[in-house]
Amino acid sequence: MFIASVVVSALLALATAFSGYGKLTGNPQVVEPLTTKLGVPQRLIPVLGTLLVAGAIGTVVGIWWAPIGIAATGCFVLYFLGAIITHARAKDWAGMVPVVVLMLVSAAALTLRVLSL
Repeated sequence: MFIASVVVSALLALATAFSGYGKLTGNPQVVEPLTTKLGVPQRLIPVLGTLLVAGAIGTVVGIWWAPIGIAATGCFVLYFLGAIITHARAKDWAGMVPVVVLMLVSAAALTLRVLSL
C-alpha cells in the first residue's frame, strides 16, 4: 500500500506544483480562464498558486511524515471541491474535467496514505 501511496502522491505533487507555478508566474493560459470564465479576482490568483505549491511540498514531505501528507492531501480534496463548485457555478463543464480528476487523485492519495500507516 505504501508504494501505491508514494506513486499517487508524487503524481499529485507534480500536477499541483505545475498548476501552482503557472498561477504564481501569471501564465496567461492559466490565469485568463480563471479571471474571465470563472470570475476569480486577479488578487486571489497568487494565493491559489501558493496554496497549490505549499500543498505539493506538504504532499512530498508527507511521504516520510504521515501527518503532513494526510493534512496536505486532505486540504487538496477541499481545495478541488471548491474548484468544482466554482466551475459548476460558472457552467464551465469542460474546464471542470481536470479539476474532478485532480480531486479524485487527491482523494486516492489521502486514502492510500491513511491505509499505509
